[in-house]
Amino acid sequence: MTITTSAPPARSTPVAIALGFLTGGVIGASLAAFVVGCVIGSVPLCVAGVGLPAVYGLLFLLAGAPRRAREAAVVPRTALAVIESREAVGGAATSDVAVRFDLTVAPDDVPAYRVAFSQDIHLADLPDYRQGVVVVVQYPPDRPWRVRIVKRPTPEWEERAADARLDSAPGPVLVSESSEGCGVGFVRLFGLVLAAAAVVLLFRADLFDGDASDKPQVSSSSTSTSAPSSSSSSSSSMVVSSAYGTVTLGPNQSFLDRGQLRKAVGLLTKGTEARTALTVVVQDRLLSIVYAPTGSQAPTFDRDSLPYDRFPALVEEARRGLGVSSPKTWQLTVERLTGSLTIRVVVTGAEGTASLEANGQGKVVRRTPAH
Repeated sequence: MTITTSAPPARSTPVAIALGFLTGGVIGASLAAFVVGCVIGSVPLCVAGVGLPAVYGLLFLLAGAPRRAREAAVVPRTALAVIESREAVGGAATSDVAVRFDLTVAPDDVPAYRVAFSQDIHLADLPDYRQGVVVVVQYPPDRPWRVRIVKRPTPEWEERAADARLDSAPGPVLVSESSEGCGVGFVRLFGLVLAAAAVVLLFRADLFDGDASDKPQVSSSSTSTSAPSSSSSSSSSMVVSSAYGTVTLGPNQSFLDRGQLRKAVGLLTKGTEARTALTVVVQDRLLSIVYAPTGSQAPTFDRDSLPYDRFPALVEEARRGLGVSSPKTWQLTVERLTGSLTIRVVVTGAEGTASLEANGQGKVVRRTPAH
């Protein structure tokens, strides 16, 4: 066997790139599915978001089982090595310390070579691994950079190490951890973004209720009604189902008008059983309420308890006080997914996006200027 003094091959191979793209896609799709499922109240979508990475991880584990079995069947080689340098690179609450070693490995039948790797060493054993000390190591014949120090060698090798004197080997240093190529990281990020965007695009009608006519057909397990709003112009419309409710105002109207938002929320609840809300999203002429599914344990809130009188002032502050001189769009979102009720206002303009957050009483607790 000939040992080449070069670094392990980079992992930016076609297989590694394809695997990176697939991994990123699974991560992006599962995260997007879980978030979208919570927003639109789809329990199957939430379950899919949680189950997809678990299934992928299981398949990945099963696919790699033959390779791991082949590697485990390879008998490691034993050799002597001299410690060129050592450096503690990490510690933990336990008594073991991660130590970075630089060794010259001297096999019996091939030229000596240099290798660098990390290994956990007990604190009490650190003095035994000083610079210049000869140790016994093992490594797979086909992967000489995967060197491990044998902490308790056989008496024969222990005697050889005690009597040996090894010279340093010249040349480049092999590294035990093969670095992941930049291409793999980029492709993984691309797959994550692409998959997340695909999920959001697939459910865009449920997420962004730009018009009542754009709503998908409601499943047979829920009832849906659509009728003009009696408190607005004839061009206003309302959609109510078991999963969501929307109100779309006509031209020259806004939910920032005094009493308009509270009145629209009342219309969505009139003549229906009391249902708690998962999220409330308000734009200039669009109100969307996502109801919590029956039996759901997700954190919800009572729509009647919201500080409606504070909403116009919060939107005004976000539009004028956070560095967006000409805001084009704004959106107010109410949710308590993190535990406490949060009111978030996001505005977008030529200067970028700015936001502020308020608590359940409408008091501003955080401001994020335009960036």
